[in-house]
Amino acid sequence: MVGAVFRTAARSRVRQISLRRGAAIHVAVVAIAGWHALHRSDASALPLFGAILLVLGIVEGAAFVGWRLTQVPKSRSLEFLLASPVPPQRLFAAEAAVGLVRSAMLTLTGLPVLLVLAGYGRLLWTDVPVLLVMPWTWGAVTGLGLTVWAYETPWLRRWGERVVLLVILLYLGIGVLIGENLRSALASLPHSTGTALWQLLLAVHHYNPFTVLSVWLGPGPAWSWPEMVTLQIVAAALVVGLWWRSGCRFQGHFHDRHYRPIEAKHRGRRGTIGSRPLSWWAVRRVMEYSGRVNIWLAGGFGVLFAIYTMAGPAWPSWLGRSVFDIVDRAGGGVAGLATAMVLLAAVPAAFQYGLWDSSTQDRCRRLELLLATELDGTDYWLAAAAAAWRRGRGYAAVAVLLMLASVVAGTATGMQVLAALAAAVILWGFCFAVGYRAFTRGIRANGLGMLLTIGLPLLSWILWQMGLPQ
Repeated sequence: MVGAVFRTAARSRVRQISLRRGAAIHVAVVAIAGWHALHRSDASALPLFGAILLVLGIVEGAAFVGWRLTQVPKSRSLEFLLASPVPPQRLFAAEAAVGLVRSAMLTLTGLPVLLVLAGYGRLLWTDVPVLLVMPWTWGAVTGLGLTVWAYETPWLRRWGERVVLLVILLYLGIGVLIGENLRSALASLPHSTGTALWQLLLAVHHYNPFTVLSVWLGPGPAWSWPEMVTLQIVAAALVVGLWWRSGCRFQGHFHDRHYRPIEAKHRGRRGTIGSRPLSWWAVRRVMEYSGRVNIWLAGGFGVLFAIYTMAGPAWPSWLGRSVFDIVDRAGGGVAGLATAMVLLAAVPAAFQYGLWDSSTQDRCRRLELLLATELDGTDYWLAAAAAAWRRGRGYAAVAVLLMLASVVAGTATGMQVLAALAAAVILWGFCFAVGYRAFTRGIRANGLGMLLTIGLPLLSWILWQMGLPQ
């Protein structure tokens, strides 16, 4: 079974094209980041290079592992395999192994750049395997984590969202608002409770992949191998656990998706269909996995930063400032955060393929019904626009709030904000136009979406850091 799945994946022209495009983007980003690290001698150059590789690995894991595995159960042709003697867990394990191998191949395309940096003495030779293995493992954790989240039952996802919301509120209240004053705030608690909470927060802060890799590549004393190996063992355990859970839910998720009673699918508000039924359907389809957790996190931090910007010197001394200062220094302040929100709002505009059916057969069956109606291309355009805007409007609202906060604080003029809003509209419209063009041509434009929402912004930022704004 595993060999057959690998051979099918290797012969697939669509997968070959996506892998080549992903490799080209990976090599370009790593080469530009490596050139920056080679010609910059400041202490933050190498940690920044490592963070870029780690982010790249996480994105590739989500795209080449998580995206593929979440799309497999959408096809009704899977029913024949699930009815065969092959255990569903084995079938899922084979599909997941293909995704992990493809992600590893992308990671290995950056090896020549790492060898060049090591040859020039910018990296230690021991840094090379770390910068290869760490992005790949945490990309695998991300991809399989997204798969588990998609495969779980609706009630478990609802409760999971509530738990995550509570964690986000604790993070915003403790890690952001209190910040560096947390130690003195915990001192008011009983000694044992305060000490335990402090140690827990320190462990979460220090033992995460970004912090460990930053310290490893930083100018200070390098972390010993045991800390790095321990973190990778945790990542490997997470990969195995998520792999096992996804395999257990593989067949159940397929049944939930295709055989769940109709009344169970529509417990929430159906909304008003109105005169554009296709737009109503498209919005409901994309909101099945609404991404509310990301909006809560990004929106909550954006609102707090807007309040901090407007308060200025009047910000209370008993509240933390360190997180906001970091954003001001390294993240570009209000401008950088608003830009990030606009890019997040443009993500559903660029990635439109998942809005429609995942296979040609399903699209043809749906088209057979639509041909009996009066729907035309304009209805598809409006449906795609409504779905993309519904998913991205929360981020756009936070971006507008940040821009207005900068006007109130006096850090930007009204004309500057109007120019930024115009640029945001142009960016969103450009991503939507290119994404919709890819959909109309039947192109699985995952690589194109990554280029628009991650590659070009990252390239622009790197060129800016290199002193090449023109």
